Amino acid sequence: MKFKLSQAAGFTMVEIMIVVCILALLLAIAVPNYVKQRASAQANTCINTLTKIEAAANEFALINGKKTGDVINYPADLSPYIKLNSNGLIPPCPAGGTYQIPAVGAFPTCSLSNQVNPPHIVP
Repeated sequence: MKFKLSQAAGFTMVEIMIVVCILALLLAIAVPNYVKQRASAQANTCINTLTKIEAAANEFALINGKKTGDVINYPADLSPYIKLNSNGLIPPCPAGGTYQIPAVGAFPTCSLSNQVNPPHIVP
Protein backbone atom coordinates (compact mmCIF):
# COMPACT_ATOMS: atom_id res chain seq x y z
CA MET A 1 0.00 0.00 0.00
CA LYS A 2 1.39 3.35 -1.03
CA PHE A 3 0.33 6.68 0.37
CA LYS A 4 0.74 9.82 -1.62
CA LEU A 5 1.06 13.19 -0.02
CA SER A 6 -1.12 15.75 -1.59
CA GLN A 7 1.03 18.61 -0.22
CA ALA A 8 4.77 19.07 -0.10
CA ALA A 9 6.33 18.40 3.31
CA GLY A 10 7.46 21.48 5.24
CA PHE A 11 6.35 24.25 7.53
CA THR A 12 3.65 26.71 6.64
CA MET A 13 4.06 30.41 7.15
CA VAL A 14 1.51 30.34 9.97
CA GLU A 15 3.50 27.71 11.88
CA ILE A 16 6.70 29.73 11.54
CA MET A 17 4.93 32.88 12.74
CA ILE A 18 3.58 31.04 15.80
CA VAL A 19 7.08 29.82 16.71
CA VAL A 20 8.51 33.34 16.28
CA CYS A 21 5.76 34.79 18.48
CA ILE A 22 6.38 32.22 21.22
CA LEU A 23 10.12 32.95 21.17
CA ALA A 24 9.49 36.70 21.32
CA LEU A 25 7.19 36.21 24.32
CA LEU A 26 9.79 34.12 26.15
CA LEU A 27 12.49 36.73 25.48
CA ALA A 28 10.20 39.52 26.68
CA ILE A 29 9.81 37.65 29.96
CA ALA A 30 13.47 36.67 30.40
CA VAL A 31 15.45 39.79 29.37
CA PRO A 32 14.21 42.17 32.13
CA ASN A 33 15.24 39.62 34.75
CA TYR A 34 18.81 39.57 33.43
CA VAL A 35 18.98 43.38 33.40
CA LYS A 36 17.67 43.53 36.96
CA GLN A 37 20.18 40.93 38.15
CA ARG A 38 23.04 42.84 36.54
CA ALA A 39 22.05 46.11 38.23
CA SER A 40 21.71 44.32 41.56
CA ALA A 41 25.16 42.73 41.20
CA GLN A 42 26.70 46.11 40.35
CA ALA A 43 25.07 47.70 43.41
CA ASN A 44 26.29 44.91 45.69
CA THR A 45 29.86 45.22 44.37
CA CYS A 46 29.77 49.00 44.82
CA ILE A 47 28.41 48.70 48.38
CA ASN A 48 31.11 46.15 49.25
CA THR A 49 33.80 48.51 47.98
CA LEU A 50 32.28 51.41 49.95
CA THR A 51 32.41 49.24 53.09
CA LYS A 52 36.09 48.45 52.41
CA ILE A 53 36.83 52.16 51.92
CA GLU A 54 35.16 52.94 55.24
CA ALA A 55 37.20 50.23 57.00
CA ALA A 56 40.39 51.52 55.36
CA ALA A 57 39.60 55.07 56.51
CA ASN A 58 39.13 53.85 60.08
CA GLU A 59 42.41 51.92 59.97
CA PHE A 60 44.20 54.93 58.45
CA ALA A 61 42.86 57.14 61.23
CA LEU A 62 43.86 54.68 63.95
CA ILE A 63 47.41 54.17 62.68
CA ASN A 64 48.06 57.86 61.93
CA GLY A 65 46.43 59.31 65.05
CA LYS A 66 43.69 61.11 63.15
CA LYS A 67 40.42 62.03 64.79
CA THR A 68 36.88 62.37 63.53
CA GLY A 69 36.59 65.20 61.05
CA ASP A 70 40.23 65.18 59.90
CA VAL A 71 40.53 65.42 56.12
CA ILE A 72 41.36 62.31 54.10
CA ASN A 73 43.30 62.61 50.86
CA TYR A 74 41.38 59.98 48.89
CA PRO A 75 42.64 57.67 47.37
CA ALA A 76 46.32 58.23 48.25
CA ASP A 77 45.84 57.94 52.03
CA LEU A 78 43.72 54.79 51.80
CA SER A 79 45.57 52.82 49.10
CA PRO A 80 47.88 51.03 51.59
CA TYR A 81 44.85 49.78 53.57
CA ILE A 82 42.74 48.33 50.73
CA LYS A 83 43.36 45.36 48.46
CA LEU A 84 44.09 47.00 45.12
CA ASN A 85 43.08 45.66 41.72
CA SER A 86 45.54 44.46 39.05
CA ASN A 87 46.16 48.08 37.98
CA GLY A 88 47.25 49.05 41.50
CA LEU A 89 44.13 51.13 42.08
CA ILE A 90 41.15 50.94 44.42
CA PRO A 91 38.50 48.98 42.49
CA PRO A 92 36.13 51.36 40.66
CA CYS A 93 32.35 51.32 40.82
CA PRO A 94 31.19 48.74 38.24
CA ALA A 95 28.36 51.03 37.11
CA GLY A 96 30.78 53.88 36.34
CA GLY A 97 30.42 55.98 39.49
CA THR A 98 33.23 57.57 41.48
CA TYR A 99 33.94 57.22 45.20
CA GLN A 100 34.49 60.02 47.69
CA ILE A 101 35.26 60.16 51.39
CA PRO A 102 35.89 63.68 52.69
CA ALA A 103 36.95 63.06 56.28
CA VAL A 104 37.55 60.52 59.00
CA GLY A 105 34.22 59.33 60.40
CA ALA A 106 32.26 60.28 57.28
CA PHE A 107 30.55 57.60 55.22
CA PRO A 108 32.08 57.06 51.79
CA THR A 109 29.74 57.81 48.91
CA CYS A 110 29.34 56.79 45.29
CA SER A 111 28.44 59.46 42.75
CA LEU A 112 25.60 57.19 41.56
CA SER A 113 24.21 56.70 45.07
CA ASN A 114 20.55 57.59 44.40
CA GLN A 115 20.62 57.84 40.62
CA VAL A 116 20.35 54.07 40.03
CA ASN A 117 18.08 51.31 41.21
CA PRO A 118 19.02 49.67 43.55
CA PRO A 119 20.87 52.60 45.14
CA HIS A 120 24.61 52.47 45.82
CA ILE A 121 24.42 53.39 49.51
CA VAL A 122 26.03 51.71 52.50
CA PRO A 123 23.15 50.42 54.65
